[in-house]
Amino acid sequence: MQNPEVFILAIESSCDDTAAAILHNDKVLSNVVANQLIHNQYGGVVPELASRAHQQNIVPVVDAALRKANIQKEQLSAIAFTQGPGLMGSLLVGSSFAKSLALALQIPLIAVNHMQAHVLAHYIEEEGYEKPTFPFLALTISGGHTQIIKVDHFFDMTVIGQTTDDAVGEAFDKSAKILGLPYPGGPLIDKYAQLGNPKAFVFTKPKVPGLNFSFSGLKTAILYFIQKKKLENPNFVAENLNDICASIQHTIIEILMDKLKLAVKETGIKQIAIGGGVSANSGIRNTLKETENIYGWKTFIPKFEYTTDNAAMIGIVGYQKFLTQTFETSSVVSKARIQL
Repeated sequence: MQNPEVFILAIESSCDDTAAAILHNDKVLSNVVANQLIHNQYGGVVPELASRAHQQNIVPVVDAALRKANIQKEQLSAIAFTQGPGLMGSLLVGSSFAKSLALALQIPLIAVNHMQAHVLAHYIEEEGYEKPTFPFLALTISGGHTQIIKVDHFFDMTVIGQTTDDAVGEAFDKSAKILGLPYPGGPLIDKYAQLGNPKAFVFTKPKVPGLNFSFSGLKTAILYFIQKKKLENPNFVAENLNDICASIQHTIIEILMDKLKLAVKETGIKQIAIGGGVSANSGIRNTLKETENIYGWKTFIPKFEYTTDNAAMIGIVGYQKFLTQTFETSSVVSKARIQL
């Protein structure tokens, strides 16, 4: 029987966003994120700068989460934190804070796998949002990950396909950099793609066996294509930006969908849930929704604020682990790489 008064403080610090959330059982009371704008001038996340910014942000962010949720820290039932994967310096800031506060309050400590959290974000209680039933397939797409996961239960997950080199988010951002767009470029490609012709330019899709992905070859093809066109016409990118972005996005979406279709065929599972920062991409979201009518799939697309790195998704995993009393001691270690 569920405890009606479980309050989880969740902390997420795997990359460059410092986030804290308060959950009352499976319902989010607050979800606060502090972004680190300092990385924009470097064209990517600088790990040392990220960990320093986390140290500056974590106390104000946790305080804001508690105040927004209108609860006192003494009411907390447990503290959940991201154990990994992620940048080690960033992870250590979050884990150290969580350990210290849990010890001070004498409440349980819960370690959370960041990628499991992206999958289980679908189980946050939200009015009007339907939750997937087991089993289902999860497509986790972010700057660091591209995976197809077979989800049989909350903590029974199997990776059945993954990238062999670069993640899809990196493919978007590097393509944007080639086009001269500022970091982070993925959202800008999405923005311009909505105004362009997705079939204006053709990029070869990599041939990768099974359910695995590859994006390094596509990035190279885009680089050579742009270099060649700019030699012919120095203004090529400026004159064709919308069509280029639409064509790049169309190709990436086709790569993802080809593998998803194969995964459905191999497993017989027609429930598809997406998660991770790249699942905020409008083209991917729209294409996935269209599959319900085309292929008879049932698709689950999370609320926008639960797609990018956030603490609410850490909190829902923390709540499920609290129900099964899956706690850690202060000797638990952060891990830059961690398996599902």
